Amino acid sequence: MLVTEYDVGPGAYGVALAADGAVWTSLTGRGELARVGPDGQVSRIRLDNGQSRPMVLARGPDDVIWFSRGDGRIGRTDPDGTVSSVPVLTPAGSPYGLCAGPDRTLWYTLMTADRIGRISLDGGSEEFSLPAGSMPALITAGPDGALWCTLNQAGAIGRITPAGEIAAYPLPTAGAAPVGIHAAGGAVWFAEIGAGQIGRISPDGRIEEFPLPDRSCRPHAVAATPDGGCWATLWAASSAVRLDRDGGLAEEISFPPGSEPHGIALGPDGSVWVALETGSLAHLTP
Repeated sequence: MLVTEYDVGPGAYGVALAADGAVWTSLTGRGELARVGPDGQVSRIRLDNGQSRPMVLARGPDDVIWFSRGDGRIGRTDPDGTVSSVPVLTPAGSPYGLCAGPDRTLWYTLMTADRIGRISLDGGSEEFSLPAGSMPALITAGPDGALWCTLNQAGAIGRITPAGEIAAYPLPTAGAAPVGIHAAGGAVWFAEIGAGQIGRISPDGRIEEFPLPDRSCRPHAVAATPDGGCWATLWAASSAVRLDRDGGLAEEISFPPGSEPHGIALGPDGSVWVALETGSLAHLTP
């Protein structure tokens, strides 16, 4: 694949695609967001708090980009370019993962509070408790109408229904420390950063694990593909890989050493966007 890099500034972490074709990333250490327009032009937005630590981005149920902030708030980018934010119910819990839910609310995880919450478009919010020490990381809407999340310190995958019913599925590999998770094509894929594996869980809780050639590659984020496979960023290996629907390694794209790839997202045209912490958004096209 052809790799085109856009200089957005150091600290690029999350990545999400907007309805207008723009691609957004968070510059965590700078307290900024960066946007790459459909024309390739890069712009940056400074947040109201330089220590806000923007992290994960997601396209919300209202079709605009939302993002988690380490200062206990969830941010929102308005179509006119202005940015606003709302506090979560447990602001000390470190908001992290985000996704749009099937109930037209925005779901989020609180890593240090062991809670999952949701914000409705009318401003209402609600949170649900997880077992102590779970450390929920990323979250995704599954093919079964439920939300699925990685429980990093519990070594498990969590499932929560819009009604608040919670279940956890322990991973077979000890010390897996799952982080990234994403659903598409009827499959829920996740990354085991501690084990050098990519996993998949079915709606009935059946888990498959696929070891990567370099078990020290530290897989971080995943993006499921419509054909049943997935892409994943390998943070320590400075690369991104594609797995087919059977879990086989189908492709690997290498970035310059030390690039530290984190967030990843698929475009509607099948291209791939990767946030490189060294300061760029990489666009992978056939």
